[in-house]
Amino acid sequence: MGDYRSSSHVYWRCKYHIVWTPKYRFKILKGNVGKELYRSIYILCNIKDCEVLELNIQPDH
Repeated sequence: MGDYRSSSHVYWRCKYHIVWTPKYRFKILKGNVGKELYRSIYILCNIKDCEVLELNIQPDH
């Protein structure tokens, strides 16, 4: 079934596109803050058994 996941009675493939923006679009997602956010997202996804297909941190997004 390729990239589908399964349980006892179901097969699924869920994909989400998430855009997260700081309040008032302050450009805080750069330098160490951006690196830590990047690392934290990967850690949380590994804990929840999720796969990150693509991840971009942009200070002005």
